Amino acid sequence: MFKAVFLQVGATILAALIAGLITGARGALSAALGGAACVLPNLLFALRLSAVSKRPAASYPLAFFVGEFLKIASTVGLLATVQFVYPDVHWLALFIGLVVALKANLFAFLVKS
Repeated sequence: MFKAVFLQVGATILAALIAGLITGARGALSAALGGAACVLPNLLFALRLSAVSKRPAASYPLAFFVGEFLKIASTVGLLATVQFVYPDVHWLALFIGLVVALKANLFAFLVKS
């Protein structure tokens, strides 16, 4: 699971660099914030699941679904916070950074451990 989070970090950095080349610093920061809104909750979710995996198996499904709900809610909350903290956000770059970070998980199975 941490492999997927590291892929998301790399994809977010790449998206921010490309957005920076195209739209400047404003786009780079917006893409980085969009990716971070996905990466941070996923990192916390991975840490939580690794801690829960040491407990009895009966509690694992509940912890997974509660953690998944909190992950989605925190992603939405972080995106809303970006609007208030950085009002000059470049929305297309933010959206691209978010989507790239979300889709980086699809390539996690291709990377050999």
